Amino acid sequence: MPDPLIFAVPKGRILDEALPLMARAGVVPEAEFHDKKSRALSFACEDAQMRLIRVRAFDVATFVAHGAAQAGIVGSDVVEEFAYSDLYAPVDLDIGHCRLSVAEPEGQTAGAMPSHLRVASKYPSLTRRHYERLGIQAEVVKLNGAMELAPSLGLASRIVDLVSTGRTLRENGLVETSRILDISARLIVNRAALKTDERVGALVERFRALVSERKAA
Repeated sequence: MPDPLIFAVPKGRILDEALPLMARAGVVPEAEFHDKKSRALSFACEDAQMRLIRVRAFDVATFVAHGAAQAGIVGSDVVEEFAYSDLYAPVDLDIGHCRLSVAEPEGQTAGAMPSHLRVASKYPSLTRRHYERLGIQAEVVKLNGAMELAPSLGLASRIVDLVSTGRTLRENGLVETSRILDISARLIVNRAALKTDERVGALVERFRALVSERKAA
């Protein structure tokens, strides 16, 4: 009997939107997964040949890229930030929509853009690439949360972060000044597993068919 196929999912909003689609594709976790008190990270599925792991979004990409998980779901921001060669994102799931944007204190936008900036973000690669395209050297201060505090406390003049409604920015005196990347959730798979495990290819086709069906409805 082959080892179970490991499917990695992120905690948070994307997971809430992904669960109905996963269920239709046959990725159905058992009841413990939905227990808010459970601290487990690995869960059995109704299909005994599959297990689910629930980890941080950035770790989803790492587990899949290194083959510890064969497939998973994560935002395209994570895929673009890490750009792992062993990671393949064959299906745009058309859920989890938001954007990666630059934001800065209101009123700061006047005047010429400086040649050097300090920017706070948990996306150092995407941030540097964005400013390189503009001919600007960006020093990126890596933060994993509370990004909106960085300008007011003098840590950075701007932030690069995910934006959905923009409410959090407004409540912290920031305005969105440019959009770097439109984001949606993607099905990701390990390239080697796709070639060697027919279950991975079948999973890709099920998700692809479901997305096409929903768009056609």
